[in-house]
Amino acid sequence: MEIKTISVTYHRKFNLGDYESLELGCSLWAQIDREEDAEGATKFLYMQAKASVKEAAMPLIKTSAYQMNKYKQPAKQNTQDDLENF
Repeated sequence: MEIKTISVTYHRKFNLGDYESLELGCSLWAQIDREEDAEGATKFLYMQAKASVKEAAMPLIKTSAYQMNKYKQPAKQNTQDDLENF
């Protein structure tokens, strides 16, 4: 089977507390040649879509008290590291 087009969709839903939620998503498409690695292209598109959703969500997560409490750790660990791991 010859793969010509790859589509990847990444969605994430965030609970903002007080019965509010936010759903963000990103869909990416790519056309590939026969010689290209379809699996590698799919992984690349997935990572790009995930990064795009993360970039869009970070300002809202940082302003949401519910989400910030979710990521709180004991004083010896850094909350920023947990947010970066998303």
